[in-house]
Amino acid sequence: MSRMSVFNSPFLLGFDQFERTIDRISKLSSDAYPPYNIEQTSPNSIRITIAVAGFKKNDLDISLEGNQLQIRGGREDNNDADRIFIHRGIATRQFQRNFILAEGIEVEEASMDNGLLFIDLSQPINNEESKKIEIKDKNNKIKDKIISLGNEK
Repeated sequence: MSRMSVFNSPFLLGFDQFERTIDRISKLSSDAYPPYNIEQTSPNSIRITIAVAGFKKNDLDISLEGNQLQIRGGREDNNDADRIFIHRGIATRQFQRNFILAEGIEVEEASMDNGLLFIDLSQPINNEESKKIEIKDKNNKIKDKIISLGNEK
């Protein structure tokens, strides 16, 4: 089955990477664990907060591969082997959470506090200026390339 692309228009040039990013986002897991928030902390800053109750700093791994931010968590349940649970509602299973970052977004820092993992990101200030593009005369360009032998009068 072939897929119709919205970026097939001749007016949309150079959007191949964007289309691949959309494909990757659609394939990401729809698992709701662990829960997370994304908030704008200033005009140029974003914070991702992930609930990681029961995980220590050493149980978590954060990596940036291209424009994909990947957070992995895993811990060994050796401590729970001798315990008998009547109800087990606190999830401490392995997880992987991916976020696709827009071009230019940078990861500033990651920190933990009270079972929450904070990842601070910064967005560059977008300075959308109009740029004038000069139209050059093709005939003058050809004349500039002709080598003069000094015999012309």
